[in-house]
Amino acid sequence: MADDDSILVLNVGSSSFKFAVFSAAARPTRAALKCSGECTGVGHHAHICARDGDGESLADEDLAADADHKTVLAWLLAFLERRDATLNISAAVHRIVHGGTRFTAPARVTPEVIDELTRLIPMAPLHQPAALTAIASLAQRHPQMPQVVCFDTAFHRTQSATATAFALPRHLTQDGIRRFGFHGISYEYIAGVLPEVIGATASGRVVVAHLGSGASLCALRGGRSIATTMSFTPLDGLPMSRRCGSLDPGVVLYLMQHKGMTAEQISKLLNEESGMMGVSTISDDMQVLLCSKDPRAAEAVDLFVYRIGLELGAMAAALHGLDALVFTGGIGEHAASIRRRVCEDAAWLGVALDAGSNEAGATCITHPGGSASAWIIPTDEDLMMVRHAWDTLHTDIGSR
Repeated sequence: MADDDSILVLNVGSSSFKFAVFSAAARPTRAALKCSGECTGVGHHAHICARDGDGESLADEDLAADADHKTVLAWLLAFLERRDATLNISAAVHRIVHGGTRFTAPARVTPEVIDELTRLIPMAPLHQPAALTAIASLAQRHPQMPQVVCFDTAFHRTQSATATAFALPRHLTQDGIRRFGFHGISYEYIAGVLPEVIGATASGRVVVAHLGSGASLCALRGGRSIATTMSFTPLDGLPMSRRCGSLDPGVVLYLMQHKGMTAEQISKLLNEESGMMGVSTISDDMQVLLCSKDPRAAEAVDLFVYRIGLELGAMAAALHGLDALVFTGGIGEHAASIRRRVCEDAAWLGVALDAGSNEAGATCITHPGGSASAWIIPTDEDLMMVRHAWDTLHTDIGSR
């Protein structure tokens, strides 16, 4: 790549559109960030914000109320050109939620890759189509631009066959029905920075709590994924902003057989109408729930914390103990009361919370006397993705 080249990072969800631009003159660091931003409410009340590398606002505006992902991408490309006419976007990298059994590492986009990702849409119906739309739209505008895809499932490829298996007939397992795990790009970043943040403990028994609108836990040993709470789809595990989390499969059968619900109706119920929104009936935003005096909000928060405690116990069991607990993601990094309650519930695992450090948002939030430490480490999926893109493209160049 030339010194003036840049890489566009796209993280596209069903109703969101996050982006970042990094200089590609060398393997990117955080200092190479040129700008970033996000559009919320895609498809309904779209609003977009953009910031420069120092966090200063560059844009904060409403788009057309019905702006879709193609419209947002068009706005973004026009915005980048207006801001810097010399900016050369030479490649793009996309977050892909589900890579199935085939994709265990980043890949350059080809027609064959697109076909496989399209086949996986039923496993991530909210995320996969939006990402594929962004890839197709960018290819239509810039057909010669190389595009790379990174997979949320890839980091968990180190798990054992036992950890990834369901107790289903063997032929279904062979067809690819198994536990995959998600949030892998975030977990990969955390695993990479753990040694410099927590020292030798990073090679031990670590549970990372990625808590945001999507939420999961991952058990790490030696920086490798041993177990995680999400499985075949991102629906499993913890209750989330609008996703139900773990659910007795019999509930789905009951809804179909006795409530007359279709598969589409059940999918919408479990993916969009459940979780914190469904329990509270107030909001899917944890900050709103924490500030609310409505008892239904408290019930939703209580359930969230309780389920984290249960799943943390399961992750510790997979590790045969716990040396460190790491909080990341929007809730994990910013909701001190959630961290406090989780740590207090984990006292039996040797977590001794330092209340003052937790309230201050310090990196380490436990007393040194406990057998397990707790930490706040901000994740950086954008940086992880752009590095994967840079490495993939330079590997391609070097192999010619």
